[in-house]
Amino acid sequence: MPDASEGGRGRERVAAVNRSDQTQPAALANTPGWLFLVMLAGLGWIGPFSIDTVFPAFAQMGAHWGVTEIALQQIISVYLLAFAVMSLFHGPLSDALGRRPVVIAGLIVYTMAAIGCALAPNLTVLLIFRALQGFSAGAGQILGRAMVRDVFADAQAQRTMAHIAMIFGIAPALAPIVGGWVLIAGDWRGIFWFLVGLGAVLLVLVIFRLPETHPVERRTTFSARGVGRNLAAVWRLPAGRRLALTGMLHFGGNFLYISAAPLFVVNLLGRGEQDFWLLFVPLIGGMVAGSWVSGRLAGRLSGRRLASIGYLISAVAGAVNLALAAFPATQGLPWSVLALPVLSFGIAISFPILTLAMLDLYPSLRGAAASVQSFVAMIANALIAGLLAPLLAGALWTLAAGSLAFVLSAWALWTWHLRTSGQEPATTPDAPAYEPTDEF
Repeated sequence: MPDASEGGRGRERVAAVNRSDQTQPAALANTPGWLFLVMLAGLGWIGPFSIDTVFPAFAQMGAHWGVTEIALQQIISVYLLAFAVMSLFHGPLSDALGRRPVVIAGLIVYTMAAIGCALAPNLTVLLIFRALQGFSAGAGQILGRAMVRDVFADAQAQRTMAHIAMIFGIAPALAPIVGGWVLIAGDWRGIFWFLVGLGAVLLVLVIFRLPETHPVERRTTFSARGVGRNLAAVWRLPAGRRLALTGMLHFGGNFLYISAAPLFVVNLLGRGEQDFWLLFVPLIGGMVAGSWVSGRLAGRLSGRRLASIGYLISAVAGAVNLALAAFPATQGLPWSVLALPVLSFGIAISFPILTLAMLDLYPSLRGAAASVQSFVAMIANALIAGLLAPLLAGALWTLAAGSLAFVLSAWALWTWHLRTSGQEPATTPDAPAYEPTDEF
């Protein structure tokens, strides 16, 4: 283990890397800071609105086409699989071409795909356009993380990421409510027309107001071989693998409930298509509160300690949630959702720190790092939506047990990362010397 003087030198090296590798906030000279945050959060809204707005329409779509709940779950899993595959390319493309062109192209394709979904004559065609939505939706969500680190450093980056997460966190709670309102006014096709409008509004904002945060002099050369080499460089570093896998497990405890929403609300709680707020408001309310706390404590408490506290909170809440789900007397409302805000609160506290720790390993390949982190998480989410959610949503206690398993696994991997990362030198020229310090 390094002594105190070595640890001090290590912190100085990391701080020096951060200072020398930082795009100045002058990148926002022509864009108000609040608008920059709103645009990045809005780009993140595409993901939850593409998933959660559709949930209230499952019963109507199933009756319209005569398909089962398992078939309808593929509307989510196909989207997520396509999202995961293309997420490997959004980051490297932006490292070579700049962030704005990739985001703009993604929004154009997404909006056109949403039109295709609205006009789909059958489930097969709908799934094709859902895949196209998934291919394009990740551009803004993934690159938004890299843009934050392009512009801000250290505690300010954590605060900014937390503020974005707060705005972003509203979307999963609002999306199913909007979906229910659309169904009152029309049918399931109206949901996809709403997504067309969302994509178009964001496209206009990005074209006219989103600044480029990745200047020409810092761009890499794009080639298929180069993309593979950069992604491999990210994955080769043991610390990077651990953080990517921790991120995958990290959100699984929440996403299991999100992807099982139609089964949880309708089958287990016996409610209707206007009642999805019963799950999403408490779940997302905890995420917004946790993001706010993470931002407030940035710079006051070390990131590694704060993230560990977040995992402890989530684990305790997950255990309470399982206990409530296991007893018949507490299997109805409000007990079925009572612990969920605390579970998501702990997860949200840790999220900005986990994301920044991954990006800081690769100062010159932040886009590739964001892509790898997103790819691993989205592959897991696709499997959760297509396989685990239908399998575990047969009873409240199995759903709660699955959620707790994700949280405990993420906590264990994060703890392992903290204990071993300082003993491993960086293995790629793109990563700074890595030591566990109080900087993340």
